[in-house]
Amino acid sequence: MLRLVLTAALALCSTLAHADEAARSALQALVAEGRHPVRGTLLAAKDRETLGRFYEASGFEPAWFANARPRPALAQAVELLAAVGQDGLDPRDYDAESLGAQVATVQSGAADARAAAALDAAVTLAMLTWLRDLHSGRIDPRSIHPGLALAAPPLDGVAVLRDAIARDAVRELPGRHAPQVALYRRLKEQLARYRVLASVPGLPTLPLAAKVEPGTSYPGTTALAARLVALGDLSAGSTRPGDAYSGDLVAAVRRFQSRHGLEPDGILGKATFAALAVAPSYRVTQIELAMERLRWLPAFAPQPLIVVNVPAFRLWAFERPDDTQAPALAMRVIVGKALDTETPVFADTLRTIEFSPYWNVPRSIATKEILPRLRRDPGYLSREQMELVRADGTAVQAVTPENLVAVENGALRIRQRPGKHNAMGRIKFVLPNDLAIFLHDTSAPQLFARSRRDFSHGCIRVEKPVELALFALNGEKGWDAARVEEAMNRREPAYANLPQPITVLVFYTTALADSEGRALFFEDLYGHDRALASALAARPGQ
Repeated sequence: MLRLVLTAALALCSTLAHADEAARSALQALVAEGRHPVRGTLLAAKDRETLGRFYEASGFEPAWFANARPRPALAQAVELLAAVGQDGLDPRDYDAESLGAQVATVQSGAADARAAAALDAAVTLAMLTWLRDLHSGRIDPRSIHPGLALAAPPLDGVAVLRDAIARDAVRELPGRHAPQVALYRRLKEQLARYRVLASVPGLPTLPLAAKVEPGTSYPGTTALAARLVALGDLSAGSTRPGDAYSGDLVAAVRRFQSRHGLEPDGILGKATFAALAVAPSYRVTQIELAMERLRWLPAFAPQPLIVVNVPAFRLWAFERPDDTQAPALAMRVIVGKALDTETPVFADTLRTIEFSPYWNVPRSIATKEILPRLRRDPGYLSREQMELVRADGTAVQAVTPENLVAVENGALRIRQRPGKHNAMGRIKFVLPNDLAIFLHDTSAPQLFARSRRDFSHGCIRVEKPVELALFALNGEKGWDAARVEEAMNRREPAYANLPQPITVLVFYTTALADSEGRALFFEDLYGHDRALASALAARPGQ
């Protein structure tokens, strides 16, 4: 009997060894072939290299099978791939349905060595692609924002995946390698919520009207209330008298307007009706695109962070990049004009504040806007407290034809002296970037009252310059509000070096989620959402 048992065990070991060798040979051949294990298409060079590196590290040992049997990690992997939509990704990009069906088949034991090897390679490729997409994004952000220097921290997907398989910890990968910022987690929650909304058919259509003011009658109050309840702006238990547009309904509209970048006046007008009519499926897309953009972010240094979101026309200041609480400071901003002088997306470091600055007029503005005016009205220069300046810094007052030609040729430049007329206002937050973009005060604060605020030549005008300066100075000895105000009212520039550098991120996303659990949506001011959606759709294999 013992001899029979030993003989059977040896035969089994020989069979398993043969199966493992067959699987290794099949994997080596599949990798060398360079074709997609599921689709049969030629792999991109980076995918072929990564897949080869993954298997070469183990001598082409199967990753998801051991002794010709599926590892527990295999089921975890296909479950994870089927759920990538929770992070705003598409399961079809990773062949999740096909792989799930194949894994269900091999779990019953019906797979030969080559089929198991093909499945092993397919799951590995899908997981490596998903890891890269989750961590760094699906496209190069420079295809949307040329010259953008942002880059997610490097990730060795091969090492990460091999380690997760060895520790039976595949399920931990999303939490470890998705963007580690509070906004991403909040958007993920809102994505689930808006997908539910998008799956519910028949949100009521609102009857349109030119304008519905609080306290008037509106025949669509029932439909309006139902839509606001679904969107979370109105309590389901709220009551209203007939067609009267008043009370809780007006308050709910104000909440809705506030969340959608509209003036929260409670008036149902063209812009508010248009925002109310947007399908939840479109909001889902906005959230997915916002999550994609967050994957482009670098690892920020552990120092204060100022974030400007261009479509929101808002600035937030945080004590730390990982701050999950409300920002230390928030304010409205004015950004570059759409289709003309757009504010670019970039990250930089703030180290210096300039008080009572000169405005050194960019040459493009000087030649396109100021020179034609000076030729018509030479007195414009002195009225606007401007002067012509030589290369050595010497000021020139005479507005002669020769001097205007010198400005046009770049031999002279135009600058505006410090003071209340200065386009920079009275304070400038210096960002040493090649784009000549910085944050500054403004001589036209009344523009902050507008709901849409794209009025600048690209720089960012801030609503609360004194508060922002005090945040940046962070209690630096001798710098209080009174001294800041005094420095802002000098006749010549003055400078303050910050006690620690501050990261400044100028970003673009039309969907946000705040610390109060509200989803916020904004107009695609520069069309970057459309460009990103098109780039994603144009990827190979889409």
